Amino acid sequence: MGLRVGDVVEVRPAAEILATLDGRGELDGLPFMPEMARYCGRRLTVHKVAHKLCDTQTGTGLRRMERAVHLTGARCDGSAHGGCQTACSMYWKEAWLRRVEPGTAESDAVPDAVPDGRLLALLEPNTRRPPGDDGGERYSCQATELLRAAPVCLPVRSVGQYVTDVRSGNAGPLRTLHALLIGVFNRVQAVSARVLPARLRFREGRRWGFLRPGLRGATPTGTLGLRPGELVRVKPKAEILATLNERMLNRGLGFEEEMARYCGTVARVQARVERCIDERTGRLLTMKSPCITLENVVCQGVHSLNCPREFVPFWREIWLERVTT
Repeated sequence: MGLRVGDVVEVRPAAEILATLDGRGELDGLPFMPEMARYCGRRLTVHKVAHKLCDTQTGTGLRRMERAVHLTGARCDGSAHGGCQTACSMYWKEAWLRRVEPGTAESDAVPDAVPDGRLLALLEPNTRRPPGDDGGERYSCQATELLRAAPVCLPVRSVGQYVTDVRSGNAGPLRTLHALLIGVFNRVQAVSARVLPARLRFREGRRWGFLRPGLRGATPTGTLGLRPGELVRVKPKAEILATLNERMLNRGLGFEEEMARYCGTVARVQARVERCIDERTGRLLTMKSPCITLENVVCQGVHSLNCPREFVPFWREIWLERVTT
């Protein structure tokens, strides 16, 4: 279809989508999830062309995705996956969409108020994996199956990805060049950290952004009792780094370069996060202390070669401060 950012598409009716799916409710290894069924018949705008993604399971770098997009406002609500609150931006195969040309009248298809029963009968059983060794329930979703849906690694030197970034509208030329330079720099730093003695490494071989944690051992806690709608400010980078251990974690939750770009930003609390699916195992994790998500604060892919996944970062309350008006 050659979709670009800003194109208007219509999600095909449930019966047409069902015809594209195999016995696991997948197309090319990518599940069509029950949370997506409510969009059947609706018109949405292409937010990003999902031609690549970052591997957050095994850390192999970027993976190539074929004929898929992200749609504006279409994030998973976790309703069929134990109430997972990760709020992933869902992947839509082009086969599940039809392009809407400018000036085209609304189709006769009415968005399904109740998702098609035949489609859900296929999808819902496939949201579960076999139980783990401990007998615990395990889930299957787009995030857990991404390595099957995108099996081919995409190296930094693959020039075509940057051309697609620009042509698709995912990013402008300067933004793409910026991301490429950071990617090359990080690759050189990773090699230097492996082969050079410490005294010869530039900035200790750290990735661009040069985050350096300030603690060894146990990390501090802090609670604000934040609620959705409250205004907060992300603390300065130095204050956050002082709460992290040598693995850049605070009680198991990581802080990354993309998050550091928001230091000093004022935003509203989106949600208190208590449950999320572990992409590697499919287990639904319950957090001992809730994390916070912020409105319109997403990973912008600057440090991951313009990856368009736009993760919603999780924030410890100790990294935030309440803003009073």
